[in-house]
Amino acid sequence: MNYRVIKENDLFLLTDERGDIVSDHPYELGLYTKDTRYLNSLKLSVNGESPIALHSDGGENYRSRILLTNPHQESEEGLILWRESIEFERTRFIYEGVLYETIKATSYFPKNVTFRIALEMDADFTDMFIIRGFQNGKTGSRGETHYSSREMTFTYNGIDEIARRTIVKWNQPEQEVQEGYVGFDWSLNHGESNEVTFTIEALQDAETSSVMDEQFALNALQQSYKNWNDSLPVVSTDEKQFEKLINRGTDDLRVLLTDVGFGSFPVAGLPWFGVPFGRDSLIAALQLLPFNTEVAKGTLLTMAHYQGTKIDAWRDEQPGKIMHEIRYGELANTNQIPFAPYYGSVDSTPLFLMLLVEYVNWTGDVELVKELRTNIDRAISWIDEYGDRDGDLFIEYHQEASKGIANQGWKDSGDSVVHRNGDYAKSPIALSEVQGYVYQAKKGIASILRTLGEADTANSLDKSAEELKKKFNEAFWMEDVGFYAIALDEHKKQVGTITSNPGHLLQSGILSEDRAKKVASVLAGEKMFSGYGIRTMGEGEAGYNPMSYHDGSVWPHDNSMILLGMGKSNLQQEMDTVIQGLIEASHHFEYDRLPELYCGYDQSLNKVVPYPVACSPQAWAAGTPLTFVQSLLGLYPDSLNKTINLNPMLLSSMNEFHISNMRLGNGILSVSIKRMDGKADVTVTENTTGWKVEQGLKTTV
Repeated sequence: MNYRVIKENDLFLLTDERGDIVSDHPYELGLYTKDTRYLNSLKLSVNGESPIALHSDGGENYRSRILLTNPHQESEEGLILWRESIEFERTRFIYEGVLYETIKATSYFPKNVTFRIALEMDADFTDMFIIRGFQNGKTGSRGETHYSSREMTFTYNGIDEIARRTIVKWNQPEQEVQEGYVGFDWSLNHGESNEVTFTIEALQDAETSSVMDEQFALNALQQSYKNWNDSLPVVSTDEKQFEKLINRGTDDLRVLLTDVGFGSFPVAGLPWFGVPFGRDSLIAALQLLPFNTEVAKGTLLTMAHYQGTKIDAWRDEQPGKIMHEIRYGELANTNQIPFAPYYGSVDSTPLFLMLLVEYVNWTGDVELVKELRTNIDRAISWIDEYGDRDGDLFIEYHQEASKGIANQGWKDSGDSVVHRNGDYAKSPIALSEVQGYVYQAKKGIASILRTLGEADTANSLDKSAEELKKKFNEAFWMEDVGFYAIALDEHKKQVGTITSNPGHLLQSGILSEDRAKKVASVLAGEKMFSGYGIRTMGEGEAGYNPMSYHDGSVWPHDNSMILLGMGKSNLQQEMDTVIQGLIEASHHFEYDRLPELYCGYDQSLNKVVPYPVACSPQAWAAGTPLTFVQSLLGLYPDSLNKTINLNPMLLSSMNEFHISNMRLGNGILSVSIKRMDGKADVTVTENTTGWKVEQGLKTTV
């Protein structure tokens, strides 16, 4: 990862490894919020030259610490600075919409030295879609830059009539200040230090400064992380890489949390997707349920707020539909792009219902169901009336928005749905996994409504789900290969390429036990399994490309959805294979952080080949290791019947596994598994839930 990123709520900073924002970098570096870049240049210099990086740590998401030193400097008049004689430390964090950066210089030269440090900066206020090269359009204009002895303000007048400002302040008297430049002349003896703290804010219209004392802000930020970590279950095992992945996942999900007014939810990922995403946020919240259920509640409330209300082809919006993505920049605000919000996602709506069902299973919080009752009805109506475009029981997608997305499942690149002869499928397209989501959602909502006394509605949903199950298995099953088609095309013809999509069906209940085993066998076999995870497309297929975004790469979250199904279907051997592969892959990434995706090459290269521009950290990649825990435990709670289904296993690389302080309902569940005489010996060490634990044929309370 050749960049460094820190984030808190909706402000994030993306720099190079020296901590600078420079233009000649593969990523568009900057300080971002609300889909606008508020700094496009930030360069530290010593006597006019860039310092040399010594150490740059990107493992601590909320705070960054970078060590640098000076290059050798001399002129015709003599020595200016001996090489590596000054240590520079850049420490930065974000809190309450303010970036705090302290630059500290310490001299190790034997005599007194004088030098100038300077910070050069600029703000272009460019829309994220323009930065990424996806769109162009009419934009506003830069205003005046104002500066004084302790402050500099860059201004911008947006075409959306929003006045934007970047305010930079510093707490030391400067020797020189001009537009985009502030310099400090320091004189240090051996062992002496000096430092300056900058605060940088990105403000709109009447927003006012929220700068506070730096130490107070840092303490408050650290306390929020402590509160987060203290609320989480504790996982321990003799497979230490497993532990590292869990800790990395929960740390990364914490930094990706954002609140737009309805509770915390995970944005999709950094650097380019730090905004609410329907599919991504819902799946990440689903992955997080065994560790934190409040995030699921915040995600559901956020998605419900933005639920579609009308037919708007420009946004692919329809009544009851859950959004795909929302953006806040100039182009979205002025309707030059359809992302305020955009609804081009065929799976967000059933995933919304799925998450609600699983949230209730873990918490018993039927009050949220009552609060979202209208949203539930509207989502189901969308599935039946708008999602099923032709009345054949299958949900299909078709792009209406001229600047929208053509393929509207999770594999949303233009080449991701391809026939075995290499032809791209044409829409309307019905994806296999989406039918499973709908089945799972309807069955789950039916159970909840039946508990609430709505038997007629529940029976209708059950009947609809069972009709879908029957027709799905007839239309999508490919007997010749013992697998399901990825999709049906515009002519209801099977798109028969072997892909990972049908793996998501394993958790839905839409498959028979026999066919579930066949699907898992293919996914864990040589064609689909790279050694580092399940590929998105099988090796040897016409569209297969191990370097592609969706046609042969490995996506950790894709594997996680499959693993949840393998755990639910008790497919332990295949589950062991997949988890071990992902653990092995994690060794090849900085900070043991599974990225958004990586290439699908097998283990003959003795390394994982990274995808060139994968997001990292990314929410549903961070959530992937958390699903290892639920899958290994075979843990699928049912609050409505006050039961906890438990069918644990140990990885072949494990001899023991312990989890404590896992919250279910109003209580705590703790479980310990040890290998005894070649078998997994399971002990429920704590159960204050009041729910019955059903472990295979054995029941404990």
